[in-house]
Amino acid sequence: MEEPAAAPDRADLAGQPLAARMRPASLGEFVGQEHLLARGSALRAAIEDGRPHSMILYGPPGTGKTTLARLLAVNARAAFEEESAVNAGRAEVRAVIDRARHRLQTSGERTIFFLDEIHRFNKAQQDTLLPAVEDGTVVLLGATTENPYFEVISALLSRCRIYELRSLDEEHVLALLRRALGAERGLAQAPGGAGRAAMGSTDAPRVDDDALEFLAARSAGDARTALSALELAAETVGEGGAVTLRVAEDALQRSAILYDKGGDLHYDLISAWIKSTRGSDPDASLLYLAAMVEGGEDPRFIARRMVVLASEDIGNADPRALEVAVSAAHAVEHVGMPECALNLAQAAVYLALAPKSNASYEGIKRARAWVREHGTPEPPAALRSAAYPGAKKLGRGLDYDYPHSHPDGVSEQELMPAEAVGERFLELSEHGEEAALRERLEQIRRARGRG
Repeated sequence: MEEPAAAPDRADLAGQPLAARMRPASLGEFVGQEHLLARGSALRAAIEDGRPHSMILYGPPGTGKTTLARLLAVNARAAFEEESAVNAGRAEVRAVIDRARHRLQTSGERTIFFLDEIHRFNKAQQDTLLPAVEDGTVVLLGATTENPYFEVISALLSRCRIYELRSLDEEHVLALLRRALGAERGLAQAPGGAGRAAMGSTDAPRVDDDALEFLAARSAGDARTALSALELAAETVGEGGAVTLRVAEDALQRSAILYDKGGDLHYDLISAWIKSTRGSDPDASLLYLAAMVEGGEDPRFIARRMVVLASEDIGNADPRALEVAVSAAHAVEHVGMPECALNLAQAAVYLALAPKSNASYEGIKRARAWVREHGTPEPPAALRSAAYPGAKKLGRGLDYDYPHSHPDGVSEQELMPAEAVGERFLELSEHGEEAALRERLEQIRRARGRG
């Protein structure tokens, strides 16, 4: 059977991108993720002892997932197989498993299977991995930028440990950039080409400190993005040139805004938007709205949450809030992106500045809880429908006291079912227009003898 190719030696990486050439070769060179790699931690022990277990490395791009997978294989005395779920399918996975089983049966050698972008596999493809992971034919190292609890089947999750990597701190990225410049070690000469500058060479461009600091600060904790931008900036100015702040800004424009519409950021940003808007902070509301819009979030999803918030958190303190939110939802459907971002922004500002009340939300919550506990209430006979033949013979609608027959339009007739008499579900606030409704409610209750 064909064996996988050995991992390339560092000397063979001269033609690779800077980020690949800078990949740490040992745990001592690894930067960041101290919360996972502290002395005595399970992940550090697995790397140092050469006894990896099946795991999923979950975190943003450029935080070291692939590097950790390769470090896990260094001391493991096991074959290392690598596939990307972007390109591989069930056939490739089965081939890896067959080779792993052959090794185990013939020489006792174990196989580490590194599957990048594991969230790209559908359920059927993930099911293919289960038996081999369960019986130890392969040690699975999955890597994903998406929350595995949303994207990976539960059966596979139960057989793996989940390690969450965090975005690198600014100082970590800055250290990597300085290392790439040769401050801590030199780099191999990049292959020549007209105008191509090699980082670390004698004619390498000068890089200003403010350019480095800018790349570290604006790379969103992604070492790959920062290193790629540094390399692009160096190529742009050529040998002997200067990478200034302006050049660095131009190079970094090519990096994409990070957003996972089905994972953590999707839920975290909409949660932050709701809480900021509920908290009456229009600036924070606009910021989180902008992050969702720039990240490619479905504007219809945002509009739906606005409609919900208008009733849940504002309600009758400003009844127009619901009109504004519904209008924004209609605008999204009719206008579409990118212009509907303006409609969403207008609605977000209105909702943030509107007086707040959750009285309707709390009222229906209490009423539903009552129904769940006591069952469907039986309306008094006077309130039941008398619109069908024979209804009056059954006593339906008899003795109903028509409110409009009273000068003030209020009847003292009991409208609650017998088992709910005296219950109060609605407690209005004193905010905005709800304050006037609160006073009106008290007047009605007193007029009905229930003050």
